[in-house]
Amino acid sequence: MSSLEVERDGPVLRATLSNPGRRNAITWPMYDALEQIETAVADDPGIRVVVIRGAGGEAFAAGTDIRQFTDFTTGAQGVEYEHRVGRVIASLLRIRVPVVAVVEGPAVGAGLAIAACSDLVVATPDAVFGAPVARTLGNTLPPAVVARLHQRLGSGRTMAMLLTARLLSATEAANAGFVADVVERDALDKQVAELLDRICANAPLTLASLKEIERRVLRDGAAAEADDVLASVYGSHDFRAGVAAFLEHRPVEWEGR
Repeated sequence: MSSLEVERDGPVLRATLSNPGRRNAITWPMYDALEQIETAVADDPGIRVVVIRGAGGEAFAAGTDIRQFTDFTTGAQGVEYEHRVGRVIASLLRIRVPVVAVVEGPAVGAGLAIAACSDLVVATPDAVFGAPVARTLGNTLPPAVVARLHQRLGSGRTMAMLLTARLLSATEAANAGFVADVVERDALDKQVAELLDRICANAPLTLASLKEIERRVLRDGAAAEADDVLASVYGSHDFRAGVAAFLEHRPVEWEGR
């Protein structure tokens, strides 16, 4: 049975894509659950980071579960499907805390889109990335996915990948800046744990502000308005505590306020 298994682990929210026997291909209920992560994080100020990973270690996610397409008889159904994907992408991009994707094996189609919505991607050497729908299914991608791939891979590399229906290796994705680190499987859990510790040790309001400012810059460019974000951070308890701790040469305890 397919599911998105969501577990709170201290300050970490772990979301595990699970569709046994289908390389964690995404089903409609899994899409719905992915969209709910944004609300779960917004409602819980104690969450400092989200980790998305595929169950079983064989795959991150091998696209949408194709069995669901057998019921499609009209173009309108395809439009509604892509709108659904667009809503999920928008919600993942709005998550206030850093999102880390841990990719083992293929992150293809919808899996690629989910990874692209993460702030940091850690991959094993056997990971591959792509959306070869021109070769496999004959469907297409919505503007939200193409736009995000342009942002993460660059327009030239994105279109070359899509038009030739090829998959990028972990090394290629790292060279493009899409993957932050390529890690051998036997060191993966340790390295991910260290990464999460580093993120959780940082000021949560600073991290949230950086994500919000990036969203606005991607939308509006360098002229993006962010005075409200700047004021909220510089007016915070954490900023005052950080300045005092720095001057007194002592650690600071971030409170997120």
